[in-house]
Amino acid sequence: MSEHVREAEAFLAEHWRPGVDPEAWRELVVDERWAALRWPSQWYGRDLTDDQAKDVEAVFRAAGAPGPGQDVYNLWAGTMLAFGSDELKAQFMRPLLLDQVAMCLLYSEPGAGSDLAAVRTTAVRDGEEWVVNGQKVWTSGARAADYGMLIARTDWDQPKHRGITFFWLPMRQQGVEVRPLRQATGDARFNEVFITEARVPDTHRLGELNKGWWVLQTALAYERATMGVSRRGGESGGVRGATATAHGEIPVADISLVKAARAAGKTGDPAIRQALMRLHCMRTVNDWNGERAKAVAKAGGSSPLASLGKLAMAQILHYAGRVHGHILGMDGTLDGDQNPAARDANYSQLNAYFFSIGGGTDQIQRNIIGERILGLPKEPEVDREMPFRDVPAAGRS
Repeated sequence: MSEHVREAEAFLAEHWRPGVDPEAWRELVVDERWAALRWPSQWYGRDLTDDQAKDVEAVFRAAGAPGPGQDVYNLWAGTMLAFGSDELKAQFMRPLLLDQVAMCLLYSEPGAGSDLAAVRTTAVRDGEEWVVNGQKVWTSGARAADYGMLIARTDWDQPKHRGITFFWLPMRQQGVEVRPLRQATGDARFNEVFITEARVPDTHRLGELNKGWWVLQTALAYERATMGVSRRGGESGGVRGATATAHGEIPVADISLVKAARAAGKTGDPAIRQALMRLHCMRTVNDWNGERAKAVAKAGGSSPLASLGKLAMAQILHYAGRVHGHILGMDGTLDGDQNPAARDANYSQLNAYFFSIGGGTDQIQRNIIGERILGLPKEPEVDREMPFRDVPAAGRS
């Protein structure tokens, strides 16, 4: 038994009890450096290797205690660790690990969704600050956010991937207007954000000037890794809150479909049984892919395997929605609170489309998988090396 496992067992024996206050427990786990095992000890980690971290995570999981996992799934803290200055990390790392800072993603724009390198929101230097103007869209959590992770164009004379800078934008300021967008489900989790003469200190810049595209790749990898996790029985890390606001609640198909089949008297239907087993296999394979992605990705790095998991999870959710509809039969065409089973099934089917869009569309994931995993040739990009101001239709904000 390793020293780290013994320490974890001793910590849990002394402090963990079912029913403990979750906020107090989370604070203790973070401060005792169990939340992000693979990270440096200076930033709430324990400098463990991936294998050592897995052993410790297994101890927490066996005890039923949430705790580890934020080094893998905390989008905000992971990006800050990789690219933030020491001053920024000292200010934000602990609050981010404790989920005390409300965050949002300011990436997509009306003309830059799948091609994020085409962003036209601008940031212009003004002394020790940057003045930001532009529009973002599909921003989950923007109404409650304290800060947004923003990509903005800072050099129009460079090619589109090399003229972007990554900022930690204060959201609660004059010049940031948030408007909700109504979804097919009836929810309004997404928003459009209008930014007019808003300001962000240069100290809130992550990474180097005009090299924000590479910061973005790390942030996207964290987001896709989170969205690719099945979470059938819940994760030991308890990190949902740390990333869920990036894209709203993650819709996950689980064993409740078996309960639905029982309630509908369909457990003896061979087609339903086969569909449920296929769903189980899809989820199991995706769990294995998630473990593979964790093993390959280094702290602060990224892995294209996250795209594989994210795409697979989208397909799982669509398939689960269809299976739910088949289980309900004609009752599935109903809706409303007076038909809760059909209402929930319809909601899940509609919400699955969000998963195929948020965090990069299914088509983008297929491109990444084809190019970076399968080694297929890239699609032609005639504007890749062109100064962005000369790109047709790019215009200038």
